[in-house]
Amino acid sequence: MCKSFRIILGDQLSQQISSLSGCDKANDIVLLFEVWEEASYVKHHKKKIAFLFSAMRHFEAELVDEGFKVSYTKLDDPENGGSFTAELKRKIATHKPSSLIVTFPGEFRVLEEINTWEAEFGIPVDIRSDDRFLCSPEEFKDWAGDRKSLRMEFFYRDMRKKYKILLSGDKPVGGEWNYDSDNRKRPDEKGLLIPKPATFEPDEITKAVLKLVSDRFTDHFGDLEPFHFAVTRRQALEVLNQFIEERLPSFGDYQDAMLQDQPWMYHSHIGFYINCGLLTPLEIVRAVEDAYYTKNAPLNAVEGFIRQIIGWREYIRGVYWLKMPVYATENFLEAKRKLPWFYWDANTDMNCMKQCISETKRNAYAHHIQRLMVLGNFALLAGIDPAEVNEWYLIVYADAYEWVELPNVTGMILFADGGFLASKPYAASGAYINKMSNYCKGCRYDVNKKNGPDACPFNYLYWDFMIRNHSKLAKNQRLAFTYKTINNMQPEKIAQITADAGKFLDELY
Repeated sequence: MCKSFRIILGDQLSQQISSLSGCDKANDIVLLFEVWEEASYVKHHKKKIAFLFSAMRHFEAELVDEGFKVSYTKLDDPENGGSFTAELKRKIATHKPSSLIVTFPGEFRVLEEINTWEAEFGIPVDIRSDDRFLCSPEEFKDWAGDRKSLRMEFFYRDMRKKYKILLSGDKPVGGEWNYDSDNRKRPDEKGLLIPKPATFEPDEITKAVLKLVSDRFTDHFGDLEPFHFAVTRRQALEVLNQFIEERLPSFGDYQDAMLQDQPWMYHSHIGFYINCGLLTPLEIVRAVEDAYYTKNAPLNAVEGFIRQIIGWREYIRGVYWLKMPVYATENFLEAKRKLPWFYWDANTDMNCMKQCISETKRNAYAHHIQRLMVLGNFALLAGIDPAEVNEWYLIVYADAYEWVELPNVTGMILFADGGFLASKPYAASGAYINKMSNYCKGCRYDVNKKNGPDACPFNYLYWDFMIRNHSKLAKNQRLAFTYKTINNMQPEKIAQITADAGKFLDELY
C-alpha cells in the first residue's frame, strides 16, 4: 500500500509542479498515462501527439533519475484502460493509495472527470493550484469583477506591477506600457537574415514514439516527419536561449510580418514548451527582461514579447475559466457555414491560405498573425461555425490546449462572444495581408481588385461580412468609419459585393 498517488497530466511536465510538492519518494508513486481518449478526442496533429508522448517519456526518465517512484502507462500497453479514470482504477486496485494528488488541469472537461474521482474511488482527492501560472482563476475573477467587457491592456499593466517587470519605481521603463505601434514593420524579403530554428535529432525514446504514432494514428492530420522538436527541459532551455540571442532583437519589429517559405520568422517557438511545462512563464520573462537590461535586445522587442507571456497568455486563461462551460457554445454572429476542406489539404488558389495551411500541416505551428489575420480572418469573414473552427485549431497546433485555443478563437478570431474579449472583430481585407507579407505576389488573385473573378476574395468578403452583420456590429464605435463607408455605397456596389461573396462561398463546397 502506498501513501499517495501523485498524478501528472501530459501538460504538467515540470518537477516544480504543485502535485509533486512534498512528495514522499519512499512511499508515494507518481503516475503518468498515455491514454487513447486524450490522444483521440479530437484527431490531433501527428506531431503534437509524438511531441507530448516523447516529452512525457523523457520526463519519466528524469523523475526516476531524481529518485521518484514512477508508474508509467504507455499507449500500447495491452492492459491500458484507455482513459485517465480507467487507468487510475487499475492502478488503485494494485497499489491501494490513501489519497490522490493532482494539479488543477488545463481543460474544463478534464476537471469534470477529476471531480468524479473521489466518489468513484472512495479516496480523498487533493486538487492543487497550478502555480506555474502567474494569475489564478480566482484572482482573475476578482480582477474581472462586474466589468461588462474585459481589456487585456489593463490586466497586463497590473501583472507588470505585481511582478515588478520592466518597472522603474512604479512607472514603466521607457515611459510607455505598450510599444505595439513600433512592432509592425513590413517584411523585406531580401534584406532579412532570419536565423534557423533550434532543432534536435530524435533519440531512441523519440524514435519509438514516432513509430507508435505512425502505426496508430494514420488517419490524423499533419506530417509526422521530419521531427525536430525539443522533448526535454534541457533542450527547451536551449530553444529559449537561442531565441534570446538570435531572434529577440528583431522580434519586435517583425512580429506581425509573414514571408513565404519562412514559417518561423523571428518568433520564439516556445509555445510548445511553456504549455506542456518544460518551461515556466516567470523564468522566460526574467530571461527576456535581462536581455533588455544587458542591452542585448531593444525595449520594443522585450516589452512586446513579455506582453504575450504575462499579458495575453495569462489573460486568455483567466477568460477561459471565468466563462466556461458556456463560452464553448458562444456564437454571437450566428455563423453556420461548414469548414472548407482546403483547411485540411491546402488546395486553394488563395496563396496566403495555401502557405499558412501547408506550413501548419508540416510543422504543427504557425505564428500568431498567420493564425489570426489569415486563417482566422478568413473563417470570420466566411461565417464559419465557431465549433468547427475551434476544433480545427485544437487539432492542428502542437501548442494548442482548450484553455488557450478556445478564447483566442471564440473571442479574438471569431468575435463569437459579442465583444467580451475583443473590442471589435479582427476583420481585414487583402490590403492588410499584402502590407504584412509577400504572399500576394504569388497569388492567382489580384489584391488590388475589389470585385470580379480575379479580385482577392478577402476584399469582397470583408465588405460582405460587414453588410450581412450590420444589425449586430453597426453600433460598435470602432467600426463607425466602416459603416459610414457602407452607408455611402451605391446599391449597385453593394449588390456586386454580395454577389461576388455569395458565388465564391458557394463554390467552396
